[in-house]
Amino acid sequence: MTSPYLHGTPAGTPPTKQVLIVDDSRVMRAWLRAVLSADPRLEIAGEACDAIAARDFLKAQPVDVLTLDIEMPGMSGLEFLARLMRARPMPVVMMSSLTAAGSDAAIQALSRGAIDCMVKPSKSFGEELTQDICERVYHAACTRPSQLQMRIQSNAAQPNHAAQAVPRVATAGPCAEGSIILLGASTGGVAALETVLPMLDPEGPPVVVVQHMPGNFLRSFSERLNRQMQQTVRLASEHKALEKGEIVLAPGNQQHTELYRRSGYWYCHFIANDPPALHCPAVDKLFSSAVNDAKRVTAGLLTGLGRDGAEGLLKLSQAGASTFGQNEASCVVYGMPRAAKLIGAVQSELPLDQIGTAIREAAAKKTRSARMASRVQL
Repeated sequence: MTSPYLHGTPAGTPPTKQVLIVDDSRVMRAWLRAVLSADPRLEIAGEACDAIAARDFLKAQPVDVLTLDIEMPGMSGLEFLARLMRARPMPVVMMSSLTAAGSDAAIQALSRGAIDCMVKPSKSFGEELTQDICERVYHAACTRPSQLQMRIQSNAAQPNHAAQAVPRVATAGPCAEGSIILLGASTGGVAALETVLPMLDPEGPPVVVVQHMPGNFLRSFSERLNRQMQQTVRLASEHKALEKGEIVLAPGNQQHTELYRRSGYWYCHFIANDPPALHCPAVDKLFSSAVNDAKRVTAGLLTGLGRDGAEGLLKLSQAGASTFGQNEASCVVYGMPRAAKLIGAVQSELPLDQIGTAIREAAAKKTRSARMASRVQL
């Protein structure tokens, strides 16, 4: 296994991050050790076969980040995460299967404070993906204590939607006014989207979201949001007109989601992930597909590792869209918004608790402009 860091770390490199691997599978622990040890920024502090062993290890030796299996005998990873966040908050990266139960638990974990969630390998990973795993664990370990505390406080303030029904706004039918909201997110995006989306107008423009996740995770996430939100939340369907206020998630499953507009209505369609991209669905694919109608678009990039979405956001901004980026202080990983800001794609950079309202107001202006343009054409 190779790593881009194997030939030595640059002078002035920060100290290595200490990792504790928690998994009941000896094979999985060995695989993770091999992958993460190849990156000199990471050092394996220890391994634990269950939650009790992990608890005892952490009492004796602090670490910077924990990789945690969701499905373990005895105390589950989800239960251990909840206890850990109450007693000893720290960055956690969950390891999950792609089963329906595993995907649902992964979304719960991300909502409850886990920084990231990775899929357990069913076959050998290529070099690009193993490097991606190292990046994600390292950046999770770099999460600032203040940012982690913000996440925990936000999670504690979330109402218990499982115990109460959320009033549903009746769908207003296909949106022919032409305005649309586009959002992209990656690491930390579950909690960020759960903050931003409720701020948007339930009777406003449709919202299309790309969140970097496997397809099963995205299905679980859309179902969770649909239970929480006033708006209808679903996975995108091909060639179905988008409706006012509804929230649509790009489904992934080796397909990118793009947009097209016909007779005033917005539609999604899918294209194959060919050649294979590291991120599928990709934010850049979604954003770039709307450039021809950019004056009707409000777009935002939220927390995430990498630079996906930066080029697409720049194209939208240059063509007349309103563009936003989440600020560094409120990001779990200030990667995607930073990349967009550096190339001049972000017109307004705001903290997480303000960006949703700002997007809502900008989208309302786009809707009014679209209505006026339609009247002029008539």
